[in-house]
Amino acid sequence: MLNNKKIIVVLPAYNASKTLEMTYREIPFDIVDDVVLVDDHSRDDTSHVARELGITHVIRHEQNKGYGGNQKTCYDTALSLGADIVIMLHPDYQYTPLLIPSIASIIANDLYPVVLASRILGKGARKGGMPLYKYIANRGLTFVQNMLVGYKLSEYHTGYRAFSRDVLEGIDYHRNSDDFVFDNQMLSQIIYAGFDIGEVTCPTKYFEEASSINFRRSSIYGLGVLATSIKHFLQRIGIGRFALYEQPSSKNRP
Repeated sequence: MLNNKKIIVVLPAYNASKTLEMTYREIPFDIVDDVVLVDDHSRDDTSHVARELGITHVIRHEQNKGYGGNQKTCYDTALSLGADIVIMLHPDYQYTPLLIPSIASIIANDLYPVVLASRILGKGARKGGMPLYKYIANRGLTFVQNMLVGYKLSEYHTGYRAFSRDVLEGIDYHRNSDDFVFDNQMLSQIIYAGFDIGEVTCPTKYFEEASSINFRRSSIYGLGVLATSIKHFLQRIGIGRFALYEQPSSKNRP
């Protein structure tokens, strides 16, 4: 705990058996109270490795629900366990768990209710091996998003983020896609709801075992990001109204 706030790390996993242990061993359990791993019907032995490591809360989807569907289970479970701070970390060891104390302390000390670990601040992305086309796409999409959403972030596409309980209960993330665009829809909801977002510099690693989507899926993701940003813009200026931005009812909360 930090400042009497319960910290839970959630790991949305898919075929992560080769990298899970490296990720798990770096989690700072002097402040982290619990870990939840959701195995999205992996084809490898991710769930078995997780249990061998001693992860108490291992949930395996009987059918693949997609990256967004995986996160929905992660957040629902963390909230049901009483989390005050939820940190979403990919178990592919692309992002270091050693940043958890810094990220968690920002929320625990009420500086920001949301913290993103940015690969773009500093030189983390390219130095860590991010392909050039992905870097250019990241910068281009982020520029457009900042203009349409009316906010300013260094990137919207990191897979390392932390939320206070109030944030997760203050948006209806169940309305979001079960695919990769879930992440951007969630940030759009958070910004529209008026929550502030902090960022910290994060090194990153690109290697064979680290998860990544191919060019086709990246293109579909990019189009989804643009569609979400346009909806946000139209909602923000009062021209459109989208269910994505409706407040969750108490009966729909975990």
